[in-house]
Amino acid sequence: WGVAGSVATYVVIMMLTWLPGRLRDSLDSQLEQLHRFACEYSWPVLVALAVFAGVGEELLFRGAIQGWLAQHTHDVVAIVAASVLFGMVHYLSFTYFLLATGLGLVLGVAYALTDSLLLVMVWHGVYDMIALYCLRRFPEWFGVRVG
Repeated sequence: WGVAGSVATYVVIMMLTWLPGRLRDSLDSQLEQLHRFACEYSWPVLVALAVFAGVGEELLFRGAIQGWLAQHTHDVVAIVAASVLFGMVHYLSFTYFLLATGLGLVLGVAYALTDSLLLVMVWHGVYDMIALYCLRRFPEWFGVRVG
């Protein structure tokens, strides 16, 4: 389910970034930076980065922060707070913050519904792998000019 969720989430975010207007315009420089980043490293390094980000970030944001808050507040408060913190850690621009927070909300709800850290770790790690692969292999999908 983590793989299916990551693919579905990636498709939705890609569709959002393809919409013309402020969202697309405000992501251009971040996508160019991320493309340069992805091209600087070998595939084994990028896969390791995606795996470690999926495991480490989900242990922190869903397992520790959301888990602790859920014990002391309502689940909705725990999910929103952990997701906003997740978005803040990924802040490259306000638009990127919103997209990361949205991804955090999706992962937070999945964790709250399943109580499975493994599910959200796989979801996050595979999502990152798909994002890095597509950004590096098909930069034109993102409006990134190569050369």
